[in-house]
Amino acid sequence: MADLGAMALLLGMALSIYAAVGAIVGEKIGMAELAVSARRALYMTALTVLAASGALVNAFVNNDFSIKYVADHSNTLMDRAFVWVAFYAGNEGSLLYILLVLSIISAISIRFAPRRLARSLPWTIAILSVIQLFYFGVLIFVASPFELLDIVPLDGRGINPLLTHPGMFSHPPLLMGGLIGITIPFAFVSGALIAGTYGDDWIDVARVSGIIAWGVLGAGLLLGAWWAYTILGWGGYWSWDPIENVALMPWLVMTAFIHSIMVQKRRGMFRMWNVALLNIAFVLAQLGMFINRGGPVVSVHSFAASTLGIIFLIFMLSSLVFAFALFLWRMPKLKSDRAMDSFMSREASCLINNFLFLAVMAVTLWGVLFPVFSDMARDISVSVSAPYFNRVNGPVLLIIVILMGVGPLLPWRKASARSLKQWFVWPTVVGVVTIVALVAIGVQRPVAIFSFGVIAFVASAIGEEWWRGTAARHRSGDNWFTAWWRLVNGNRPRHGGYIVHISILILGLGIIGTNFYQQRMDEALYVGESLVLDNYRIEYIDRGSSERPDRIAQWAEMSVYRIDPADYAQEFETARARGSSGFKLEDSSARPNDELIDQIEPWHGFYVDFNMASVRSGIRSTIVEDLYVIPRDFLTDGRVSIAVSINPLAWWLWTSGPFFLIGTMIALWPQASVERRPVRKKVPDESEGDG
Repeated sequence: MADLGAMALLLGMALSIYAAVGAIVGEKIGMAELAVSARRALYMTALTVLAASGALVNAFVNNDFSIKYVADHSNTLMDRAFVWVAFYAGNEGSLLYILLVLSIISAISIRFAPRRLARSLPWTIAILSVIQLFYFGVLIFVASPFELLDIVPLDGRGINPLLTHPGMFSHPPLLMGGLIGITIPFAFVSGALIAGTYGDDWIDVARVSGIIAWGVLGAGLLLGAWWAYTILGWGGYWSWDPIENVALMPWLVMTAFIHSIMVQKRRGMFRMWNVALLNIAFVLAQLGMFINRGGPVVSVHSFAASTLGIIFLIFMLSSLVFAFALFLWRMPKLKSDRAMDSFMSREASCLINNFLFLAVMAVTLWGVLFPVFSDMARDISVSVSAPYFNRVNGPVLLIIVILMGVGPLLPWRKASARSLKQWFVWPTVVGVVTIVALVAIGVQRPVAIFSFGVIAFVASAIGEEWWRGTAARHRSGDNWFTAWWRLVNGNRPRHGGYIVHISILILGLGIIGTNFYQQRMDEALYVGESLVLDNYRIEYIDRGSSERPDRIAQWAEMSVYRIDPADYAQEFETARARGSSGFKLEDSSARPNDELIDQIEPWHGFYVDFNMASVRSGIRSTIVEDLYVIPRDFLTDGRVSIAVSINPLAWWLWTSGPFFLIGTMIALWPQASVERRPVRKKVPDESEGDG
């Protein structure tokens, strides 16, 4: 398998060289046969990477520990289901996976490229082939997944414990696939610029491939938050970790791109701006690869430091120079056909929206790179933590959410005072009423209350447009659901975008609830003791344990009761006096109104070979809040040390995912072609005669 995989990579490298050279030479000398041959070489490249990937998977399945990568990331105890995870668990395998994705999507995009791109397609093929060639070179000469061991071990080290989680089947491949997927729209646009085609022929390919990369990357980010929430044991889902940030930054830029590309498609504007956005997103994707491959920024998610860092830094800088040198060369030819008519227009809203997304990206980029600059300048390692990002990015993100409600309701070109009043009165009323109602019922935290009002404003703005369109079709005879679906189906990109906006609003509910209203308490309990927090009593019933060759596992059996706070009034008063929102009960006898509502088993495992602990939090989730129990440690005196938190609205974080995917798919789904029927020529009635 090692020889097969290595030979497949060598063959793929040769094909990439041939595809790049053949495409350029064929275009330059006008030899169509050579250009076609280069395209077919690109297709064959995907087959060689598939063969190499199949060889590595086969080695994992058969426990071929003569291959170093298999021995480092697998063992005989590993569940066969985790072979897919082990495939990309390390540097070498993840690079092979990235190349696999790139080669397949490159072949598909070239195969189905529109005919109007025929002039620029050879240059696109050359760009894609050169990028693939880089990965082939790294895999063959620097980080081979098929390196053999001189002494074959009887067993392997095993998979990283943090990867033995359902989220790992999708989170890493989606993130890596989304980052490398940005290559496709970048290559098509760059190919068009090299070929000297300055119009909008590339717009549909860039839009579709850009949305796909953006959607895949967004889904990967959300799944990563879920993974962190359930396994890392620090009680959160997002910490602005550098690896999270380097995936978030190109996602933000691509979000700006898919908004402004619609302006270019509709109004012929922002062509130069969109090319610049794609360049920025592509370079940021390379930055992510660099940091994740042993770059200078420390992260719990990154691979071990290696010589790959400098190689990917050189490739990132080369990408930066190529992208913007090409952009500056062709910039005079990229001017838009039309100028903006009014500040109060949809296109102006999109432009402001784009600048705000770039502002969040810039703040995040500075937070990622500041520790590097600090270490270089003063030889002092400084970490930038979540409070910096929250304080600086939070207000900007809130303005972006407001524009989510304002922008889509503005007309193209110019808005009149009458149209503004018509569309914004009711959403504004709903937002204000929401704020007043929350204050009236005693909700605290002004920033959170205002944020809830903003969410209500945006949701009602979307709802108002859907209501108007649906009601008009309903009056024509359709039932309500059919009328709504016809409305959505009539303009899928627009209404698919609205559904994505709804997913962001749902995500916002979870972020506001968990960040502003979380309650938390740490305690160590003996069997029979309880911890009381808000309306919950968590009783420690028993503990269990098991030992396996790769880990020592322990878990706590706990009963969750819903209580009447009045039954514990004295204890709550004492707790509040010492500044705590909860307390421990050594006597866990049930009070009159205690109601058993759940049984949970927080789990803690220690992996000796990795000197690493892994946890599975005990979570009771409802649409209102999560009860979240982290097993910190199982102490030798029989106690279990736990961190308990109540996370309001956390359920909504994960509910946003399906809405995000559905909205993205609707926006991508091709519009139904217009059915054309021949018009039958009217034949005069014979009884009418000739007259």
